[in-house]
Amino acid sequence: MQIDTLNAKILKCLQENARQSNAEIGRKVGISSPAVSERIKKMEDLGVIEGYKALVSPFEIGYQLKAIITLRAFMGKLKPFLNKVKSLDEVVNCYRITGDENIVMEVVLKDHKHLEAFIDDLIIYGESKTQIVLSRIIKHKAIKTI
Repeated sequence: MQIDTLNAKILKCLQENARQSNAEIGRKVGISSPAVSERIKKMEDLGVIEGYKALVSPFEIGYQLKAIITLRAFMGKLKPFLNKVKSLDEVVNCYRITGDENIVMEVVLKDHKHLEAFIDDLIIYGESKTQIVLSRIIKHKAIKTI
C-alpha cells in the first residue's frame, strides 16, 4: 500500500498515542472523525497497522535484567528451536538473522540466576552468546512514513 500524506499523518498520531480519539486525530490532520476511522480501518485491513498494545516496563514488574542473546544453532536444531522460542515467556523479541549466528533474541529476566537457567536451556539448540543491556538509547521510535 502506498502511504499518502494524510495516512502518514494519521500513523504519526497513532504512534505518538494510539489511545487518542479519531476526533482528536481528525482535528490534528484536518479531516472528519468518520474519515479518520475509515482510513484507520483500511490500514488495519491491509496490514499496515499490525495492532495496538500496552507497553509494560519489565523493571516495574520484577524483571531486573535485559539481555541480547544470539544463537548459532546446531545442525538439525534450528527448526525445533523456532518452535520452542514461541513458548519462552522471557523472549520479548526474536529475529532470524544472517551471519555466523542464526537467531538474535531480546530477553527479560528476573536476575542473574534466571539468566543462567535460561542459557542452560538453550544449550541443546546451539551455541549462545549473551550481552547484558546496560541502558536504552532509543525508546520505541516511531517508523517514519513520509
